[in-house]
Amino acid sequence: MPGTRSHHIPWAAVVYQPFKTDLPALRAAVAQHERAAAWGATRWYETAADDAGVAAARQAIADGANVVLASGGDGTVRAVAEALRGSGIPVAIVPQGTGNLLARNLGAPLNRLDEVVRAAFTGRNRAIDLGIVRIVRADESESEHVFLVLAGMGLDARAISATKATLKKRLGWLAYVDAGVRTMISDRPLQIHYSVDRSPVQPLSVYTVMIGNCGLMPGGVLLIPDARLDDGRLDVVALHPLGRFAWLRIWRKIGWENGVLRRTRAGRRIIDLVRDTRSVSYLRAERYALAVAQPEPVQLDGDDFGVALAVSGDVDPGALVVRVLPEWRARA
Repeated sequence: MPGTRSHHIPWAAVVYQPFKTDLPALRAAVAQHERAAAWGATRWYETAADDAGVAAARQAIADGANVVLASGGDGTVRAVAEALRGSGIPVAIVPQGTGNLLARNLGAPLNRLDEVVRAAFTGRNRAIDLGIVRIVRADESESEHVFLVLAGMGLDARAISATKATLKKRLGWLAYVDAGVRTMISDRPLQIHYSVDRSPVQPLSVYTVMIGNCGLMPGGVLLIPDARLDDGRLDVVALHPLGRFAWLRIWRKIGWENGVLRRTRAGRRIIDLVRDTRSVSYLRAERYALAVAQPEPVQLDGDDFGVALAVSGDVDPGALVVRVLPEWRARA
C-alpha cells in the first residue's frame, strides 16, 4: 500500500540529478548495499528540469520510502531536504556537485561513492537543524525555502548570480571566490536594515550579510568558526566595508585566522590577542530579518534565488534527519 512503512521490507529511494550523477556507478553501489542489508528494490526518481528535486522527493515519501538518497549538487540536496523537512525520513547525501557543502560539514567523503551509499543502508540517524528563509520580491510575492549551510544577500549573492556556468564547471568553487573578490573591489557597499531575535531594527553598511547553519566551506575555509548543525541557532555574518583594501582584511581573517590559526590552541590565543571585529562580525540568533531599498540577489547554499527586497526567517531545530557513519563526526 503506497505510503505505508510498517510491516514490510524497507526500501530506499534515489532522487538524482541526471547531468551530475554517475548513474552506472551509483546503481552498482546501491545494488550491492541493498542486497547486503536485505532491503527491497530501490526506486529511482529523476529530478525535473524546472524542479531541483522537491517534487521527486515528495513522490518518494508518498510511495513509502524508508530513506532517500540525494544525488547531485548542493541544489539537489537542498531541494530534497525541503521535501523531507519534519518527516523523520532520513536523507543520505551522495555528493556529486561543485561545493558539496553539507557533505563537507558532516565529514562525509567526497570521492568514495561506496562509503556514502553504505551510510544510507547501515548508517546512524543524526538530526540536524534547517535554516528557513522567507523571500519577499519587488512585486510583493513571497516564498519560503530551506537552506542547509548558508543563505546570503549582498555581494556574495551578486557574485554567485554573475558566475557563468562554464566557469563554475571548469574552476569549481574557485569561480565563486574569483567573482566575489572582483565584486568586492568594484561594487559599492550595501545599505541594509536588520533585526535579530526581534531586536529593534538598525541600519548597517555591509559588503554582504550571510546567515549560516554551519561554517565549513570548500578548501577547508572555516567561514563561521562557532557554527554547529544541531545547536538550534543560526550564525549571522556581516562583512563590513573599511576602505579600498577592506577585502584583503576580510580574506585574511576568513582564510588565515579561521582556516589556519583556529585549528590549534596556540593559534586561537593569537586570534584573541589581535581580534579584528571591524571587517567581519558575528551574531548568533534564532530569528533574523533583512531589508534593502532596491532589489538585491539572494543565494541559498550557493544557488542563485533571484532578487528580493527583504528576507527573514528562523531556525527549525532538528527538522532534518541525515544518515551518517560514526567516523564522519571525527573527520568533520
